[in-house]
Amino acid sequence: MSIPPIELINVTKTYGEFKAVDDISFTVPEGTICGFLGPNGAGKTTSIRMMLDILRPSSGSISILGAPRALDVRRRIGYLPEEKGLYKKMTATAMIAYFATLKGVPAREAKTTAGQLLEKYGLGSFQNHKCEALSKGMGQKVQVLASIAHDPDLVILDEPFSGLDPVNQGVMEEVIRDIRTRGKTILFSTHVMSHAERICERVVIMAAGRLIFDGTVEEAQSLLPRRVRVRGEGAASTLEQMHEVLSSSPSTDGREGVVELRLREGADPQKLLKNAFEKKIALEIFEVVDPNLHEVFVHLVGEDAREAAFR
Repeated sequence: MSIPPIELINVTKTYGEFKAVDDISFTVPEGTICGFLGPNGAGKTTSIRMMLDILRPSSGSISILGAPRALDVRRRIGYLPEEKGLYKKMTATAMIAYFATLKGVPAREAKTTAGQLLEKYGLGSFQNHKCEALSKGMGQKVQVLASIAHDPDLVILDEPFSGLDPVNQGVMEEVIRDIRTRGKTILFSTHVMSHAERICERVVIMAAGRLIFDGTVEEAQSLLPRRVRVRGEGAASTLEQMHEVLSSSPSTDGREGVVELRLREGADPQKLLKNAFEKKIALEIFEVVDPNLHEVFVHLVGEDAREAAFR
């Protein structure tokens, strides 16, 4: 059995009477993309800083790539901090190459790798531009590339999507997927559930310093019932009588004439469709909908999280 790249056991971090992180335990399996989720102030950044040995836990133990301290394996780790910053007078190529040399990559190889990464992710024409001349999105991509130029085994990204427009968010997701295809392990924190839902295999959810979920995206979605959306004359009044399939009364989803029906656990939605045909209901819409991570998050944390966990 391989050693997990990240393992936390009963980790707590206190500042006086305040518990920033409260007795959390989880592992991240090798070669996975894991979303580290929670609203701002949940304890994600403090946890990441403890993983990287920037902070020491008040109690508990942390193993990173099999080592008791991240400093012992720092050349195998890539890290993008939440507080972004560039050396403004450096060119994009020089910036990436510099960080690669800090992790032991020879200077000539580092410069070549920097150019290749910039070309691959659409910044080839900006190789010799100073960082101060780059847009915010470009600058953030340069920082991410600087964190992976030494080909680390473990990449930790703290809020990598923060401040990016939708196009650059898509590029960031592409970068993360590409890292995964090379067999690397990625942990990224975010308070935006949709990013994790699209690219993660596992998610760890925190709130108020405590761990509230650790598992696959599918396991998270299974915490809430699936729904069926229907539209058709008489559909709702007819189908809502199927109590063996449905767990609640119909509700609207905001579209004219469309209602949602919650399925009981393990229920087969095809029974609803069959019943509609037997009753000669002309269905305009029949959709089976899985719960999304935003809904799961609000379910786990409560309505107070609705403003924090944006779609």
